[in-house]
Amino acid sequence: MITKRIIPCLDVKNGRVVKGVNFKGLSDVSSPVELAKYYSDNGADELVFYDITASFEERKLFTDILCEVASRIFIPLTVGGGINTVDDFDRVLKCGADKVSVNSGAIKNPELIREAAERYGNQCVVISADVKRVDGEFHVFAKGGREDTGMEAISWIKRCVDLGAGEAVVNSIDTDGVKKGFDIEMLKAVCDAVNVPVIASGGAGGINDFVDLFREIPDIDAGLAASIFHFGEVAIPDLKRELRKNNITVRL
Repeated sequence: MITKRIIPCLDVKNGRVVKGVNFKGLSDVSSPVELAKYYSDNGADELVFYDITASFEERKLFTDILCEVASRIFIPLTVGGGINTVDDFDRVLKCGADKVSVNSGAIKNPELIREAAERYGNQCVVISADVKRVDGEFHVFAKGGREDTGMEAISWIKRCVDLGAGEAVVNSIDTDGVKKGFDIEMLKAVCDAVNVPVIASGGAGGINDFVDLFREIPDIDAGLAASIFHFGEVAIPDLKRELRKNNITVRL
């Protein structure tokens, strides 16, 4: 069995880590630099950094904070927010990111995925999809979950992988911040559709939700969470010990 990854997510707005419910009602949490260093030192396998209002505000990602975060951690770093061109990929990678996550930029121009994959390699390109049920169908949302694109999500994610994305982060807007478990139905559908690593995001409320995720979907590669880690509700070393007790392979 592949080693499962545990990934904290830093949603950054105006230079601070924030967290909300269903992508709304954001509250201030901490400094991204301090929090990133803490996770790097305390068992996180990777870190995801999203400048969550960059696309909505139609601006470039804050690179000064990103450079400081990258310089303080020793685990892989995925960065997203306001990624609209190959030059944006270049800028973020030069700040110290290992992978670049694209969401709204790919919706506007799917060829961006192919261009970035050809220049930097598939392993560097991550498709991030914010997904919500609309009339019984999974829809892709843009601009930080604010705008329904009308596109069916599973076929969209598959198209992005076919274009060259080497990994998919799937964010369930329905379960985001609700803390009642990952969106197993949606995540299974994505894993069945693509053959690249899939990262589950949205809904973790405790250790058992990660156990359920990896048991229910053996093919899923990683679980991502924010508030339960940020507020000290779950410590990553405790989570990993419990996963190992449940015969789920993790790096301790």
